[in-house]
Amino acid sequence: MCKELAGKIALVTGAARGIGQAIALHLAELGAAVAVNDLFEEPAAATAAQIQAAGGRASAAPANVSDAAAVEAMVEGVVQEWGGLHILVNNAGITRDTLLLRMKEEDWEAVLDTNLKGAFLCTKAVLRPMMKARWGRIVNIASVVGLAGNAGQANYAAAKAGLIGFTRSIAREAGSRSITVNAIAPGFICTEMTSGLPEAMRQAALEQTPLRRLGQPEDIAAAVGFFCSEKAGFITGQILSVDGGMVMR
Repeated sequence: MCKELAGKIALVTGAARGIGQAIALHLAELGAAVAVNDLFEEPAAATAAQIQAAGGRASAAPANVSDAAAVEAMVEGVVQEWGGLHILVNNAGITRDTLLLRMKEEDWEAVLDTNLKGAFLCTKAVLRPMMKARWGRIVNIASVVGLAGNAGQANYAAAKAGLIGFTRSIAREAGSRSITVNAIAPGFICTEMTSGLPEAMRQAALEQTPLRRLGQPEDIAAAVGFFCSEKAGFITGQILSVDGGMVMR
């Protein structure tokens, strides 16, 4: 079986569960060695162990992605352990949902720090080893909310919309070194983050989705795998909605 990403080293942030975990597992299946990031070591190690049990290569890379020093140390550790870094998936994200009039400043800052500043710090840290290798793949996990907005998620929408602009700007900066930068905008995906939503909200999401089903983390992982492959070597600065048709542009 051909391992498309054999010899590549990937770092996936927020990879202990949900979409991030599915991405880490899929990249490992494609042959990449995966550094599994999470805020805490134990859940990151659990995902790494799952990859290893399936015959893949992985290690835990715990760090707070909104902390510049922690991110620099994490990336240096990955490069030292695996000998390089070729793929970054900026997936780490949180929500602090409420209407703007009720939103506290700390709720705004927490979401922007993790979802947008985290991507900035991680991307900045990985660009040097990618430029040295003259090959890189950066995939940012945005959201349809960043394209269309959503009541009660002004902070999340602002962060994800910012991530889309960030994607296009870095694609222009890094392209000459054979580094592609793309984003995926998931729709309503079945994860722990969405499992606690009221049934009425889930039904409303289904009604807005032409395919009339909710997405699975594996749907996002497959798109990431494509962007990281040689097949996508001439694609950069693009935003791919994986949402069952929820947002069409």
